[in-house]
Amino acid sequence: MSDLDSSSSSAYPKYLEHLSGDGKAIGVLTSGGDAQGMNAAVRAVVRMGIYTGAKVYFIYEGYQGLVDGGSNIVEAKWDCVSSILQVGGTIIGSARCKAFHSREGRLKAACNLARLGITNLCVIGGDGSLTGANLFRKEWSGLLEELARNGDIDNDAVQKYSYLNVVGMVGSIDNDFCGTDMTIGTDSALHRIIEVVDAIMTTAQSHQRTFVLEVMGRHCGYLALVSALACGADWVFLPESPPEEDWEENMCLKLSENRARKKRLNIIIVSEGAIDMQNKPITSEKIKELVVKNLGFDTRVTILGHVQRGGTPSAFDRILASRMGVEAVIALLEATPETPACVVSLRGNQAVRLPLMECVQMTQDVQKAMDERRFKEAVKLRGRRFEGNLNTYKRLAIKLPDEKIVKSNCNVAVINVGAPAAGMNAAVRSAVRVGIADGHKMFAIYDGFEGFANGQIKEIGWADVGGWTGQGGSILGTKRTLPGKYLEKIAEQMHSHSINALLIIGGFEGYHGAIMLSEARNNHEEFCIPICVLPATISNDIPGSDISIGCDTGLNVIVETCDRIKQSASGTKRRVFIIETMGGYCGYLANMGGLAAGADAAYIFEEPFDIGDLQSNVVHLTEKMKTSIQRGLVLRNESCNVNYTTDFIYQLYSEEGKGVFDCRKNVLGHMQQGGAPSPFDRNFGTKISAKAMEWISAKLKGSQGTGKKFVSDDSICVLGICKRDLLFQPVAELKKVTDFEHRIPKVQWWLKLRPIMKILAKYEASYDMSDSGKLEPLQHHGEL
Repeated sequence: MSDLDSSSSSAYPKYLEHLSGDGKAIGVLTSGGDAQGMNAAVRAVVRMGIYTGAKVYFIYEGYQGLVDGGSNIVEAKWDCVSSILQVGGTIIGSARCKAFHSREGRLKAACNLARLGITNLCVIGGDGSLTGANLFRKEWSGLLEELARNGDIDNDAVQKYSYLNVVGMVGSIDNDFCGTDMTIGTDSALHRIIEVVDAIMTTAQSHQRTFVLEVMGRHCGYLALVSALACGADWVFLPESPPEEDWEENMCLKLSENRARKKRLNIIIVSEGAIDMQNKPITSEKIKELVVKNLGFDTRVTILGHVQRGGTPSAFDRILASRMGVEAVIALLEATPETPACVVSLRGNQAVRLPLMECVQMTQDVQKAMDERRFKEAVKLRGRRFEGNLNTYKRLAIKLPDEKIVKSNCNVAVINVGAPAAGMNAAVRSAVRVGIADGHKMFAIYDGFEGFANGQIKEIGWADVGGWTGQGGSILGTKRTLPGKYLEKIAEQMHSHSINALLIIGGFEGYHGAIMLSEARNNHEEFCIPICVLPATISNDIPGSDISIGCDTGLNVIVETCDRIKQSASGTKRRVFIIETMGGYCGYLANMGGLAAGADAAYIFEEPFDIGDLQSNVVHLTEKMKTSIQRGLVLRNESCNVNYTTDFIYQLYSEEGKGVFDCRKNVLGHMQQGGAPSPFDRNFGTKISAKAMEWISAKLKGSQGTGKKFVSDDSICVLGICKRDLLFQPVAELKKVTDFEHRIPKVQWWLKLRPIMKILAKYEASYDMSDSGKLEPLQHHGEL
């Protein structure tokens, strides 16, 4: 592993070598309600802190442990946080603490920290926990002076520990904290909800039932809203957006219309804090009584309760918590007396630091707006992401009568290209419904470009895509075939069906196919139409997007398998597992799967390795077997090296580790492409597909009546998330940054996270911090 240049010249990125925790002490605590992923955050703080040379202390039982001190504040060692990535809840405990609300309690807490020299505090909790930490920070110097006057600490300690740094991470399944797109635990809670919804749907269809599902979230409707989007619920009740005054009649009409369309079930999702326009609670029982009384439908209520907090954290939450934990340690070590308390947040796909109290204030402003019945303002304060989800849900759930839809006289086709990816069907459903709402005729193309050439095209309606969000694979059928040899026939089919725009949902072949259509415009005017590509592939190898539809589901399969394998390895002791992941030449799955599963190494094509690296990994594992953690996990991307195959690495490890550990290998294969899509992939596919259709509609509207042909580069684009925004980027531009031989982008964002995996696995690594450092204003909200 080569060391990166650590020159202080501004021409170089800022690397971790500039940061030292020597002589510093960090305390980490979890407070408030527990959330899956908290342990991953604790692990990252402990290991990153130790890696920089700092001492890290567990503070057990939240603020109560801080006040009680003694055995509640214990130095953490590297091995203390092994095998906790996959554990839900928090291993260091969480408790409500009345004592910390009083100055006397905070005085005891300050005494306990000062005696151990802890002047850096990492708090993982909700807005109440973070507000308490900020108050503690403000009072710190006054508390130390009082302790010195009382003789509890000496005067030197007052000078030596004169200021307290505080960095927060939001751990809450409710996702009710303003300033971050996702809080730690939210994605895992959505997994629990969607697992239940998927199970309920099969029984509801069997009996033609209506199910009312109540989810948690207190006064925040995020879980209910995203669950409704992810399962295509008939109706959703949220605290921030109460239904109109005559909602009872409208809901019953919607349910009966859906039954009339031969839909055998109805799903209604209710947030536990749901209210009407008068701020009166809307309960799940009340909704059930209404449906039974007005419609006579067989109706059941399911209240999920604390099951949403439980279970193993999702891959997303593990990666999010690991990234945030590393960033929190860097923020603490860079802090000065003038640095305000900050919270590490996620915006789009970027970890950022925001002023803690501004975020808390905005969070409190949401509740105030709801109390005063300013509901539109409450939705806006929740952020663009929440508002966007709500608008998308409304567009997809409620169909206007045909006579009220203004017809565009345009035909838009949707096609799946490449290998199947979970979430493709959610994207197709979203595109079809948004297209119909915009007045277009929507056409489905079956079996990729091959099917396109053979005329496998038919009109698809609103009801035809009902229930598609939870279906894995590709209902339209998909093939890897490129359009090259079919261009003539495809042009003929486009002409005969009068196709005015095309949405391609697929992998690298879909992207490459769009480039071919673009290059064929001079010969075939039928291709002079708006064309949008939505990246959908578990490999996550398409330029123009940090994340593809389907890769989250693939990652979760890898992580679930690794969890089971680690359990097996822990049981037998002294065993190393070598696991091969898919991804073609793109190492995303292997690298991020390694980060989420706590792997010892991940071999990828993008970072060349040789026999020396393999041998050093064996030495690393041999040393590990001398500790209490007598197991190993190594991931290998399927195309990382033509000679160092999975079999070769397995045989090398087996030979070199003889007498110390034994080896097993596992090739995950196509199971990574299968199964029901994760909540993230359902939601992401739904949202970006709706955004793509809005772009197509705007293009078509701008050209109506002009007979204009689309020939400019910006009429064939890839839509993807780049850092914190959704961007449409012309394929002509992206072509320049593509390695076509290996089917990957020339620059890949996730390689910046690779050192995190290495550091947390106890390797020396140079971590580029050039994206870290500045406290950002709260005003900007990402588009996702």
